[in-house]
Amino acid sequence: MTLAVIPSRYGSSRFEGKPLALIAGKPMIQRVYEQAKKSSAVTKVVVATDDERIFKAVTDFGGHAVMTSETCRSGTDRVAEAAGILGLLPDDIVVNIQGDQPVFNPLTIDELISPFVADPDLLMSTLAFKIVDQREITDPKDVKVTFDNKGFALYFSRAQIPFPRDPGTKADFYKHLGFYAYKKFFLDTLITLPTGTCENIEKLEQLRVLEYGYRIKVVITPYDSPEIDLPADLKRIETRLLKS
Repeated sequence: MTLAVIPSRYGSSRFEGKPLALIAGKPMIQRVYEQAKKSSAVTKVVVATDDERIFKAVTDFGGHAVMTSETCRSGTDRVAEAAGILGLLPDDIVVNIQGDQPVFNPLTIDELISPFVADPDLLMSTLAFKIVDQREITDPKDVKVTFDNKGFALYFSRAQIPFPRDPGTKADFYKHLGFYAYKKFFLDTLITLPTGTCENIEKLEQLRVLEYGYRIKVVITPYDSPEIDLPADLKRIETRLLKS
């Protein structure tokens, strides 16, 4: 079984109630849910939340939601709790879908899961997109990732990585798209690990995986997935939707 979970909470320091913000007449959480349902690789899609307003919004549009604890440390913990509630088996695949990227291409989920077919021992994968907007290279809002010659992550950072020391040095830069796939048993292990040092400094929970010696397969996708951070981003995404 492949379960896609969209962790969703109402509170946000920069955008309160973001999951329920309307985009071309639909709540953002509905947009994300509907995109996830289009993936041919996903068996079931569920929203994991601790807020009754979000739960009701999902059930009102016919989606599946589960209530999770208010004390979850991160979205990953919320995803793990939902997978446990739904009774997934240890080798089932759990996909963590970002709830603030309402126009992601469903094919990216298929790409994200594909390495598990080639490597049955794989524990975790994620997505990256080759940066074309030069602003994103140095913007701390856009997380960058570097990886080894086998496609496994070396580091994630809000800073520019790699950093060209010499003027004129050419380099490709990759933006991390915050989608993850895990084997269920590894997800259960991950949430038991203490917060890592680099994870705490950069505020990037995927660094916990690397800090404790595990590997993350990075899948390069040709599809970007813009996110909504602030209310001002809604119009930009809405315009993109209406043009498609």
